Amino acid sequence: MKRNLKELEYTHRQVSRRALFVGGLQAAFVGGLAMRMRYMQVDQADEFRLLAEENRINIRLIAPARGELFDRNGKILGQNTPSYRIIIVREDAGDVEKVISDLSKLIYLDPEDLERARAEMRRAPAFLPITLADQVTWEEISKVAVNAPSLPGITPEVGLARHYPQMSDFAHVIGYVGPVSDYDLSQMEDPEPVLRIPRFQIGKVGLEAKREDLLRGRAGAKRVEVNAGGRVMRELSRREGDAGADLQLSVDGDLQQYVQARLEGESASAVVIDCESGDLRAIVSAPSFDPNLFVRGISVADYKRLTDDPYRPLANKSVQGTYPPGSTFKMVTALAALEAGVVGPGDTSYCPGFHKVGNRRFHCWKRGGHGTVDLLLSLKRSCDVYYYDVAVKTGIDNISAMANKLGLGVKHDLPMSAVRSGLTPTQAWKERVHGEGWLVGDTANSSIGQGFMLASPLQLAVMSARIATGRAVTPRLVKSIDGVEQPSGAGEPLDINERNLRYIRNAMYAVSNDRRGTAYRSRIIEDAYRMAGKTGTSQVRNITKAERAAGVIRNRDLPWERRDHALFVCYAPFDKPKYAVAVVVEHGGGGSKAAAPVARDVMLQALYNGNPPLEAYPSKDREGIKEQQERLDRLRDGIAPSDGSDRA
Repeated sequence: MKRNLKELEYTHRQVSRRALFVGGLQAAFVGGLAMRMRYMQVDQADEFRLLAEENRINIRLIAPARGELFDRNGKILGQNTPSYRIIIVREDAGDVEKVISDLSKLIYLDPEDLERARAEMRRAPAFLPITLADQVTWEEISKVAVNAPSLPGITPEVGLARHYPQMSDFAHVIGYVGPVSDYDLSQMEDPEPVLRIPRFQIGKVGLEAKREDLLRGRAGAKRVEVNAGGRVMRELSRREGDAGADLQLSVDGDLQQYVQARLEGESASAVVIDCESGDLRAIVSAPSFDPNLFVRGISVADYKRLTDDPYRPLANKSVQGTYPPGSTFKMVTALAALEAGVVGPGDTSYCPGFHKVGNRRFHCWKRGGHGTVDLLLSLKRSCDVYYYDVAVKTGIDNISAMANKLGLGVKHDLPMSAVRSGLTPTQAWKERVHGEGWLVGDTANSSIGQGFMLASPLQLAVMSARIATGRAVTPRLVKSIDGVEQPSGAGEPLDINERNLRYIRNAMYAVSNDRRGTAYRSRIIEDAYRMAGKTGTSQVRNITKAERAAGVIRNRDLPWERRDHALFVCYAPFDKPKYAVAVVVEHGGGGSKAAAPVARDVMLQALYNGNPPLEAYPSKDREGIKEQQERLDRLRDGIAPSDGSDRA
């Protein structure tokens, strides 16, 4: 019995120790849990509260207002206008196709827009809004609002859309915007989040694209409360973004409009540059197009109409088009020869109508020749033989170096699409590109702006301004950014002998003002605004020996696309240059007939800041000029349609 009591006593002690051990473990666990709960609920309360907020609060970007564009006088060129649109939320609509069908009975829905919207709906979550119709009228918005009860999921909204009130006048300069595409995103290393906002627009071409960094602005943000499914329940706060910078261009809107109208019916380009500041006062490519067509996405029919046009309205001929400069290049060859000391202004050459280089004959445009000519006569009458002769003595490398100094063969830094550098060939260039040595005949061809030589209308205008001023005038397109004036393009003095420049200027004056000058018929009569210029004609086809023997076919007897290009460059006033102008008329024939009259009219319009008095023109031209001014005024006022009906 005693033994049993001892065993029971021992067992009790064992159970008590186990219970204490287990109880201690439980107490420790509860204490640790309590400490952890205190840590989470008290010490880390702010952090976990933030995490909880992030689970139910989303940050949404707000698209910034795009910077606006103005001409030098404050005329609006690119603006943001209220845009009404109709959106649909798929999860609220129920039967989407039925709702769309009902909506189409009230307002017009573009089939292409509908297909685009359906594609977006297939990709996007059901609660996200999708645009069905953009830029709808207030009347259409009213119809939708009145019928809202029978259009579940349909909501009218208002936003901002880009609009170009000057339409085709500035299309090649400022370009246009369009929705961000997958291709756009693929071209960016680290796309900004704002670019993924549905239907967000960026610059596609022209100034809109080149200065996207300034025009886009910075996105704002709003905090919205969402439910578990991600639907927005309410907006909690909002921070507006920073609008893009406003840009003022150097271009004069009225002059730009006049030049566009003056080139109506032609495939052509004209550039007006301010000799004092380098400001581009007009930079026109014709025909043009309405950039508003591209903002929402151009239709297939409209795009085909533009691409099928042989006059290439989408191409920016003023900076993208490069042409053999023809005889407008002769000033470059002459200056290179004068600077190299291989010829003086009084030295002469004899022109029998051709010049022999090796076994090859290089012909003058005048079949019978010009006889004995010096520098002034060679430019005034545009004798080719004189330049064949002096170019061979000067050498192509010296000629190309002078061309570069005058702005040819140089890619000018302008915020425009597809700015070309043209071509001023050298011996090393031909060896590198063609794997062939330079020939003396190549130099002869280049001396009159043919062969490999290429220049854009912009470059020809810069060349004229530099000859006129003796300074390295640089073209400027953006005059100010948010009111801050941008650096002038007046330029420093060129390293060219001023006496040699005077010889060239006097010869250019004779071209326009001497009775035997090639541009005499397009002269300016007003003494204060006398013009100096140079005609040019560049071939686009080869003339065979047989054709030359039988007589070269006249341009007017050839199909349009085989006619020569017509060119003219000038500056005025002669004594104190204010503007320089370059005009290129594609397949226009002779420069004196097709390009010089346009350049003269444009120059006078710039000098008088509007229609000049008829007294500025030769008396025999005044009646025709009066009719032309009246017609162009009607065209600029929108009375006459711009349908290309005047094309040759």
